[in-house]
Amino acid sequence: MPGSRGASGGGAGGRAGCREVAAWADDLLRVAEIEDYPSALNGLQVDGRRPVARIGAATDACLATIDLAAEAGCELLMVHHGLFWGGLRPFVGPAYERFRRLFESGMGLYSAHLPLDAHPRIGNNVLLAAELRVADVEPFGSFKGNDGIGVIGAVEASRSELAARAETVCGHTPIVIAGGPERVSRLAIVTGGAGSLIESAAVAGADTFLTGEGNHHTYHEAMELGINVIYAGHYGTETLGVRALAKRAAEHFGAEHTFFDVPTGL
Repeated sequence: MPGSRGASGGGAGGRAGCREVAAWADDLLRVAEIEDYPSALNGLQVDGRRPVARIGAATDACLATIDLAAEAGCELLMVHHGLFWGGLRPFVGPAYERFRRLFESGMGLYSAHLPLDAHPRIGNNVLLAAELRVADVEPFGSFKGNDGIGVIGAVEASRSELAARAETVCGHTPIVIAGGPERVSRLAIVTGGAGSLIESAAVAGADTFLTGEGNHHTYHEAMELGINVIYAGHYGTETLGVRALAKRAAEHFGAEHTFFDVPTGL
């Protein structure tokens, strides 16, 4: 996707720095209020050395996206899946390379996980619902103590039609568990790896649940609960939010923005 120019300028004295952009994003996404995995470390994970004129966006903070953003001259890379997940770990191997390349490029890295999933305007769930033509959208689901992490609403489509829409939007051929009706009327969505919420979707009155991925046993759970499940890919369901975040940040700070698409097929 080509970069686009934002409409408004940055702060006084020139362009904003990474910390200023990060503080703005923290406030927009209510980062301090949203519980997440203990090691997710939402917010600015690596500080940048240069004023922000170009913002990169990617779903994952990996060597491929870091290199693409650095080669494109980005001063800040905004991601959904950041650098920290499993607690304390040594900076060796690929972990060392990620940080080395960030430090050598002078580029900052900002991560927003569950706060970006749950946001009511630019979150992964609400934007995916809009792309799938879901109407009368309401908050749905609880995860890590956050109520309304996903969405639920009305949709008029056959099961196969909805799966085709998901493939178009997510770029991934979905796995469909046909446990519910052929005609879909109420769809619950939680992006990413939310197979554990199938029962919650059924209890909420959904006849179909869409997420990125789930465990083997969820096939039997869906069949026994009488609900369709569409696994549309973890990566594929979680590109929209970070695109929207980077676009909004670029507009606010008068920067350019580019999305770096590195699909995993998972």
